[in-house]
Amino acid sequence: MAEFDACYLPLIIVGGFFAISVVPAFVRIVLEYERGIVFTLGRYAGKRGAGINIIIPFMQYMRVLDMRIHTLDIPKQEVLTKDNISVFVNAVVYYKVVDPEAAVLKVQDYANAIFQHGQAAMREIIGSVEFDTVLSDREGVATKIQQIVAKETNEWGVQITSINMQDIELPADLKKAMARQAQAEREKRATVIISGGEVEASAKLSQAAGIIASSPGALHLRTLQSLSSIASDKTNYITFILPLEGSPLGTAGKDDAWKKFDLPEPKVSVKKK
Repeated sequence: MAEFDACYLPLIIVGGFFAISVVPAFVRIVLEYERGIVFTLGRYAGKRGAGINIIIPFMQYMRVLDMRIHTLDIPKQEVLTKDNISVFVNAVVYYKVVDPEAAVLKVQDYANAIFQHGQAAMREIIGSVEFDTVLSDREGVATKIQQIVAKETNEWGVQITSINMQDIELPADLKKAMARQAQAEREKRATVIISGGEVEASAKLSQAAGIIASSPGALHLRTLQSLSSIASDKTNYITFILPLEGSPLGTAGKDDAWKKFDLPEPKVSVKKK
């Protein structure tokens, strides 16, 4: 019995190494988010789901596809809008494989096909709209691009979930022109606000003037109030001028003027030399 074991021990070792090296060729493990496409002697033989799958070596081949959402960056492109303004736009495409059979059999490289088709669709849509629309309605422009790209990719078993326009870069001269336009618009609004304030102030002043004119002595009270507010600052000198025509003070130049105001007679002393 010992001699028998010694004779077959090398065969057992060789058989074990053979099994270890060959068995993995028969077994393919597909992850939960993947799907496998099997070809037998070059012909399509079906799809395989997640788990352990048996493949006959040298006769069958399995291609595994990732079913998760992928991102594809469309680099910055120079695009001419409908009103002949040159802008630089870049976008991001989000897509996923929904039919692995069509994605393998109907298109050679679906990622590159989406990239090329996305570039063409972006130039086509942006070239058909005006510059203001590109700036104000990014979502609408992106939706139009997505519709054009999805129309082709649906036949490839690929679904375009969304397209986002990340950045819109303007030429330097156009930025300066837009800055001047924005400044002019702000100055316009400021002028309108100031003019409205002046109109309201003039209406209030007119109303106040009418009230003062209709009330005797109101103007003098207003003058005294103004003097009181000015006198709060001691650094100011106030010259208050009163009209003398028609008032008792108008006779101040006469000799008996102090008698009208019950004032003592001024004494004038003259020095004789």
